[in-house]
Amino acid sequence: MHKLSIMSRQQMDEIKIILTDIDDTITTDGSLKSSSYSALERLSDAGYIVIPVTGRCAGWCDHIARMWPVNGVVGENGAFFFSYNHQSKKMLHTYSQSEKERTDNKKTLQKIKKIVLDMIPGSALASDQDYRKTDLAIDFAEDVTRLSTSNIKEIVNIAIKAGATAKVSSIHVNCWIGKHNKLNTTIKTLQQNFGMIDSDLQKKVLFIGDSPNDSMMFGYFDQSVGVANVRDFMDEIDELPKYITSHHSGEGFVELANYLLNK
Repeated sequence: MHKLSIMSRQQMDEIKIILTDIDDTITTDGSLKSSSYSALERLSDAGYIVIPVTGRCAGWCDHIARMWPVNGVVGENGAFFFSYNHQSKKMLHTYSQSEKERTDNKKTLQKIKKIVLDMIPGSALASDQDYRKTDLAIDFAEDVTRLSTSNIKEIVNIAIKAGATAKVSSIHVNCWIGKHNKLNTTIKTLQQNFGMIDSDLQKKVLFIGDSPNDSMMFGYFDQSVGVANVRDFMDEIDELPKYITSHHSGEGFVELANYLLNK
């Protein structure tokens, strides 16, 4: 990983789209600080297309698409893309699966939920589970005492044995049924909704994140950035970011915004 300051002026000048994780990337200790929100707004006002790419639930993503200075949001680890048209006052919902598929998959997720909560002491459903459309989020650090690494791995193993995909964020294990993920839904969204072609994706797009469930995004994009707390997960991330900020969490996101805007 290189320091963010190594990124060249030519690279920065070509960037048009900022993709960003939310938890522990924009937020700090579970809170959205005014400096991070201001950084989002400054990037948007400067003409960047800004798209959060998150494991957070549909309920949160509806709010984010409506209220934040962003151009849409990829949510539940690639289950959908929401964007709000302020002129027509319409919300666009683009799902990776049909309604029937989502309904059928919930049956398997319910079984996983029961096994995990029965077998892993201290685990809990994520507080936003009621607002999720496609996945099961097991809390291991947000509103519970942080579980051990071995317990987190066991949650992942339970989900995989049941036929689900399981990805570890900084606070949750997200489990879902299907082939969608953050990366393939993001690429599809950029192509279909923002007119990006393959050659654009490596020059005009930057991704910033912090945890193992960002690994594919780090690996795919040439301009991939980790906030400094990504170092806490280095042994668990298959593909590390190309660049790293000096500051942690939201302060790292602000550092990136300042670097781009002051180029």
